[in-house]
Order: sequence, then structure tokens, then C-alpha cells
Amino acid sequence: MLIRIDAESTLPLFAQIAASVRADVLAGRLRPGDRLPAAREVATAVDVNVHTVLRAYQELRTEGLVDLRRGRGAVISASAAPLAELADGIAELVRRGARLGVSPATLAALIKEMTP
Repeated sequence: MLIRIDAESTLPLFAQIAASVRADVLAGRLRPGDRLPAAREVATAVDVNVHTVLRAYQELRTEGLVDLRRGRGAVISASAAPLAELADGIAELVRRGARLGVSPATLAALIKEMTP
């Protein structure tokens, strides 16, 4: 697993780490039951504070994508499985939005508005 962050991005580092994990789940590189690297390991690898990584993992836990258990660490949850099935549809939606001049941020806002 490769955590990707961009120091030039305006997106907070914890959000970039969480987005990187989400992207790996969507791409099928991470599956339910897979363990994420220890927060200290990630922090060292991407040169951030360990609390930044823990905040990213907590955000993923809140979304239901990760289970955090003492002694086991962070594990991709079973509820993440459907995301891989949505990957093609999401990619097509983003491409279609781009053709129509709709930004990914606008698409995300529209999806949030449509959520019951």
C-alpha cells in the first residue's frame, strides 16, 4: 500500500491520507480484512506526525471503512467491499462530469444533497 500526499495541496494531510486509503479500496488494492500499516510506520514514511495518521484512520472508522481494534490495529472493514463494485460507475460519473464542465467537488456536493 502506498500512501500519497501532496505537500502543495490545500487539503489537510489527514484528509489526504484518508483519501489515499479510500482510493486503494476503490481500486481493489485493499480488501476487507487487509491490515493498514501501523500509524507510526505511515507517519515515518510520509514524514508527518503520528496523530495526523491516527486522525485519518479515525475518519475512515467514522465512515465505516476501517475497524480500529486494540492489538489488531486498523483493518479494512467488511462494509468496504461494495466500494470496489462502485469504482467503474464513479469513474464514469467523474469523466461525464468533466465533459460537461462539472468539477469533482460539485459532483460530490450533488451526491451529498441526494443522499437520504
